[in-house]
Amino acid sequence: MSQRGLEALLRPESIAVIGASNKAGRAGYLMMRNLLDSGFNGPVLPVTPAYRAVCGVLTWQDIASLPMPPDLAILCTHADRNLKLLEQLGERGCKTVIVLSSQPQQFTELKACAQRFSMRLLGPNSLGILAPWQKLNASFSPVPILPGKLAFISQSAAVANTILDWAQQRAVGFSYFVSLGDSLDIDVDDLLDFLARDSKTSAILLYLEHISDARRFLSASRSASRNKPILVIKSGRSGQAQQLLNSPLSLDAAYDAAIQRAGLLRVQDTHELFSAVETLSHMRPLRGERLLIISNGAAPAAMALDQLLLRNGKLAKLGDETCKSLTDVLPKTITASNPLDLHDDATPQLYQSVMTALLDSTDYDALLVIHAPSAAAHGTVTANQLIEAVRKHPRGKYITLLTNWCGEFSSQEARKLFTEAGIPTYRTPEGTVTAFMHMVEYRRNQKQLKETPSLPVDLEQNTDQAHQLIAQALTEGTTQLDTHEVSAILQAYGMNVLPTWIASDSAEAVNIASQIGYPVALKLRSPDIPHNSEVQGVMLYLRTPSEVGQAANAIFDRAKQAFPHARILGLLVQTMANRPGSQELRVVVEQDPVFGPLIMLAEGGTDWRPEKQAAISLPPLNMALARYQIVQALKSGKIRGRNSHHPIDIPALSQLLVNVSNLIINCPEIERLDIHPLLVSGCELSLLDVSMALSRRGKDSPSRLAIRPYPRELEEHVILKNGQPALFRPILPEDEPLLKAFILKVTKEDLYYRYFSEINEFTHEDLANMTQIDYDREMAFVAVRTENEESEIIGVTRTVSDPDNIDAEFSVLVRSDLKGLGLGRRLLNKMIDYAAEHGLQRLTGITMPNNRGMVALAKKLGFDVDIQIQDGIVNLSLALEKHRISQQKTVSLSDEQAKDAHIGQD
Repeated sequence: MSQRGLEALLRPESIAVIGASNKAGRAGYLMMRNLLDSGFNGPVLPVTPAYRAVCGVLTWQDIASLPMPPDLAILCTHADRNLKLLEQLGERGCKTVIVLSSQPQQFTELKACAQRFSMRLLGPNSLGILAPWQKLNASFSPVPILPGKLAFISQSAAVANTILDWAQQRAVGFSYFVSLGDSLDIDVDDLLDFLARDSKTSAILLYLEHISDARRFLSASRSASRNKPILVIKSGRSGQAQQLLNSPLSLDAAYDAAIQRAGLLRVQDTHELFSAVETLSHMRPLRGERLLIISNGAAPAAMALDQLLLRNGKLAKLGDETCKSLTDVLPKTITASNPLDLHDDATPQLYQSVMTALLDSTDYDALLVIHAPSAAAHGTVTANQLIEAVRKHPRGKYITLLTNWCGEFSSQEARKLFTEAGIPTYRTPEGTVTAFMHMVEYRRNQKQLKETPSLPVDLEQNTDQAHQLIAQALTEGTTQLDTHEVSAILQAYGMNVLPTWIASDSAEAVNIASQIGYPVALKLRSPDIPHNSEVQGVMLYLRTPSEVGQAANAIFDRAKQAFPHARILGLLVQTMANRPGSQELRVVVEQDPVFGPLIMLAEGGTDWRPEKQAAISLPPLNMALARYQIVQALKSGKIRGRNSHHPIDIPALSQLLVNVSNLIINCPEIERLDIHPLLVSGCELSLLDVSMALSRRGKDSPSRLAIRPYPRELEEHVILKNGQPALFRPILPEDEPLLKAFILKVTKEDLYYRYFSEINEFTHEDLANMTQIDYDREMAFVAVRTENEESEIIGVTRTVSDPDNIDAEFSVLVRSDLKGLGLGRRLLNKMIDYAAEHGLQRLTGITMPNNRGMVALAKKLGFDVDIQIQDGIVNLSLALEKHRISQQKTVSLSDEQAKDAHIGQD
């Protein structure tokens, strides 16, 4: 996520072309021609000993002779010379380099060389970059592109060229167009961080073949998607396609889960990709989800309606006032409705009248106008009338309008007019609705991500017990645990497995069954037989001693016959769970090579194909995310809510998924977990059979998770000056109600000091952004006081670091009626310690000169205080290196004091 050098790459002030050439077709010629033709207004420095001038520009014989260190250099020479040239560019002080071609065996040396000189690399095997606002075409593409508000990042040069060619015909403009190539250094996450802050970019489109670093990608994606829509097309859905692209073999459903979790929207194919470009380039932001459809034929309207309902869209309902306005302009043979069929003899004037009437209505959020070729209404004339109606109406510039002029020959000119007017236009009714639903689904994703989680059941998790049991199993050389061995581990996290007994032979099984009561179930125990179903190793509803004995012997016989060399450890004996009308589910945790552990929820059954059967999520989960996974599983048919008398209790199942998530987070040795069957009857959940696979993964490997979990290790219990206990801890998404209550107890004056403006009320979105943070990018510590089992926030401090993790801006706010307890100082001290430990170099903040308390506190804590009287601000800055040195000295002194005290006691 480093931003070092990206300014020089995307907004260079000087460019060197290494290997510039006058020979048409050579990379050095194409690059020079495109740079000059694009009108780049900085120095273009061709470097070659072969010519005195290239494309009319005087050349430089070698890199050392360049008159200045170039911001950007482009290597257009043979790949064999890359390393030597990169060394020379580093010595000359170059900031960024585009490597057009290279061989995989060079990659390690190229990256090491670039790091040694703090240079950034784009590529190798990159098509280059285009930045129309900078009049920059540093690419192989000869296609000119217009400046626009859409940024496009591609891992494929072929897809990049295709989009460029398509965009040129459709007059679609871009803010940036970047071909990543092999992403040896600069990757998607780096560019997302840059584009998130770029004023010329309002939307981002990604073409992905793989994700190199899931945590960095998801962190950057979620941060950027909070302010700008990001659409993704990801190729390589099948294993064979992933092999073709040389990508890690990851479940495509895992990509779906990750993309959704980051707040992005995935498009499925190139048709949707082109529609997405049109949508992001021209569509106005949505106010809601209600769609109104107008057409000059029932069939196109029906196609649009089918697609809308298929994708769970919402059809607008017309109110009485809107219906009256429409009735006034419609022929008597047409009834005001949605969809509104104007019939095939609709004239351009009728389209215009209907449009004018609807522009006054607030009964819809988006308007889709369909036109099929008609002798009564020429497509171009109708388009002009529509554009004119929108242009003249006071609400025209606020309406979300989509158009579909069907056909090809007679509709080309109309579509061109819509494009020039900045109105999105599509070729088919279904494609238009799909484009609309892209933005609806993006809106829903963002809303779902900001949902306030309910508080989970207050459950004490015994992580130490789980660690001890896992460590004991690994010490004994056991990596495959069955139900009996897993039970205690799951119980430490609030999950109760049906009581299980072990029988070494049929006689012991009969004895146990007689003691625990009939009916019972028998299950084979063997570490060498992966699925009991292969030998019919599970027998249910055994009601008599003879049935148990016969079943036990039969299981042993079948196992020995099918797997003669397998180790048979005996049988598991369980009472039958009596849950009339219950449903069997399956919860599985598996490791993915890209995203780490995945939590899967599916219907029970012997077959297991997670790609098709399971709803997948990434840990960590909270109650809102777990609930969303369950709802998605129900909607998609992955699990079936079959029993109306005992429906699945979503909160109870959500709690189980949260418990599984916490277990996986805290116990990295768990390689796989399979709860199957999970018997569900209303709120009663029974874990009948569980298996667990362990590995010797180190406990200090949190990077295995694609999303950083809640850092519980940062919690700290303190005693305030008034003797009351408080807990300093990182903020949680569940804290939104507490934070809202806290802000209500802060005076307007203190809020003004904090936010530099008067704030009447914080919205849910504001509070969600404050509580649902990415612990990799920002930190907020809250001081929580608990009285009579009621918790309240009494202070908060937060920092937001830059993508390079160098500087962080801090703030601190204490409840106004609790000043004088030293709360602000202790919170800020905790944040300073945290920032120093995490490698930040400087903390900065801004306050007002009359906020004397903050200014005094900053001085006490060693901040540099710069008062700008004319601007009415105070800049605060703390160099954290000094703090680290001070802390080290303090620790050393404490060690010496402890040593002296120990000696004195002797």
